[in-house]
Amino acid sequence: MKFTPFGINLFTFLKLPAAWWCGVRVVRISPKICEIKVSLRWINQNPFNSMYWAVQGMAAELATGVLIMQAAKAFESEVSMLVIKNKANFNKKAKGKLIFTCYPEDKIEKTFNSLLNSKEPQVLSLQARGIDEKGDLVSTFDFEWSLLLK
Repeated sequence: MKFTPFGINLFTFLKLPAAWWCGVRVVRISPKICEIKVSLRWINQNPFNSMYWAVQGMAAELATGVLIMQAAKAFESEVSMLVIKNKANFNKKAKGKLIFTCYPEDKIEKTFNSLLNSKEPQVLSLQARGIDEKGDLVSTFDFEWSLLLK
């Protein structure tokens, strides 16, 4: 898979159809940032006329997970990835278009260096923040990923 928005969105269509049909799309990716957009639509709404929390979670998890996948390719290593802990905070109703952003700083690189040097499983904590069109923080998702060399 190519780590471009098109490549990841194609991957989502083929491997994560629930996210695809709910409108989760990669907008931008680099080793330093990943942005995922999702807009409120009929298929991803809850009875309260806002976006279902699980759809926000899919977008947030993708924002963190594709950065790890990209790093695995860059480090030329096969890695088993598993979310072992998740925490979410919701600040306001999710309406309109949301952008979930993950800025990993150097956490992923440090974790991969430790993983490759020690050959022991590593835990990586990443956060994705969902911002609406007004610039307001809607939700924050913290993920702990367990990484293991295959």
